[in-house]
Amino acid sequence: MATTQTRAEATINDILNAAEIHFGQRNYADVSMSDIAYLADVTKGALYHHFKNKEALYVAMLTRDLEEKRIIFQQAVDAPGTCRDRLELSTKLLFQMPEAKRRLIRLVRRDINIFKGKTRALLVKAYQDALPQSVQAIIQAGIDTGEIAPGDARLLAWEYIALVEVVLTDYAQDTLGGPEQCVQFVLNLFLNGAGTQ
Repeated sequence: MATTQTRAEATINDILNAAEIHFGQRNYADVSMSDIAYLADVTKGALYHHFKNKEALYVAMLTRDLEEKRIIFQQAVDAPGTCRDRLELSTKLLFQMPEAKRRLIRLVRRDINIFKGKTRALLVKAYQDALPQSVQAIIQAGIDTGEIAPGDARLLAWEYIALVEVVLTDYAQDTLGGPEQCVQFVLNLFLNGAGTQ
């Protein structure tokens, strides 16, 4: 039986969707609560009723997005197959997301120094849960089966993610020719290196 959203839940969803658009396209400092209220088609009073300030809204928007991604990437962790197969699946799942959703992955790296203390720790943890930990689990399994040379799975996961973030750029996609080519480029570079045989 499908559940229907309450009016408050629908309003919050509209606000978070508007926040994704604005923060995905512009720097944190350049986005105002008025911009988000306008795009969400809510009053500023309604916006502040649900989110006490821009920081709270940003954190809610990004943690929601990262939790959605964590659930999606868990499919690759749980999938059968080789390490390469599962890394390929995780990267393809990322490229299957709408561009605006892919762009949000870069926000933690771009904006993390804006935040301090608990807020910063919360965003870092949400990012790690969504991306590095899933990739680390896949790479550790590859190390355990001998598909990947022994090494620090956490460090290797961060390196893999860095490669993926590079191919998310417009330049890389234009140069490589599309999502499938980007996925194969990352896999080959990560697993085989850039040197000639």
